Amino acid sequence: MKNLNVIAVAALTALSITSCKNEAKENAEKNVDHYVTFVDSVNNLDAAERAANWDAIASEYEMRRTAADSAAVVLGSDDKATERLNESNAKYDGVKAAAEAEAKAKADAAASASTATTGGGLADTLFGPGAVVGNDMAFAWVNKDNILSVYQKFYETFDANKDAYSRQDLDKIKAWYEALDTRKNTVEKEGLSSSDNGKIASLKLKFAPKFKWERLTAKGEENDDAKKAAN
Repeated sequence: MKNLNVIAVAALTALSITSCKNEAKENAEKNVDHYVTFVDSVNNLDAAERAANWDAIASEYEMRRTAADSAAVVLGSDDKATERLNESNAKYDGVKAAAEAEAKAKADAAASASTATTGGGLADTLFGPGAVVGNDMAFAWVNKDNILSVYQKFYETFDANKDAYSRQDLDKIKAWYEALDTRKNTVEKEGLSSSDNGKIASLKLKFAPKFKWERLTAKGEENDDAKKAAN
């Protein structure tokens, strides 16, 4: 009788383990399906719509990609699942490159259209009155001696007025900020002190999440306004 009880317990344990494994595999397969479906839906979007909503798409993608990667570990040597994941990864990389290129072109065009010799009103607030931005946004006037103060003014002005910027303003700010970063790479080679470089890095760390949030919320508000106008 005792042996029968032992056998019964062992059988139930084996059944439980098998059931858990099957459930884990089913969940993993679902996560792969969800990931593939999401990437296909992004691929089917209009190019302009993808570019306009790219921040939200990228955020959703990271979540689904993480789940898919975990699923791949559970499924192990499932060649079919691996092939589906690889195809979706390649497909997403393609639409990502296209969306980022379109967004950059749009931002560059907006910045160029608003700047001739100087940046005008918005640029004046971020860089100082009469700051030369130019169509090429070379920031040639920024050097190792003043670059820290340029970043400081840029960040403090943005932080103080971030709630008031429109989507178009944020596009310009993004283009100018990236151009300033490019100028920084040159200034570093011209003798930028490690102390100033460290302080600039701290400003950049504070700026990045705030700017990302403002871009996301500005797009949401823009969509809400469009819906209200349509109604």
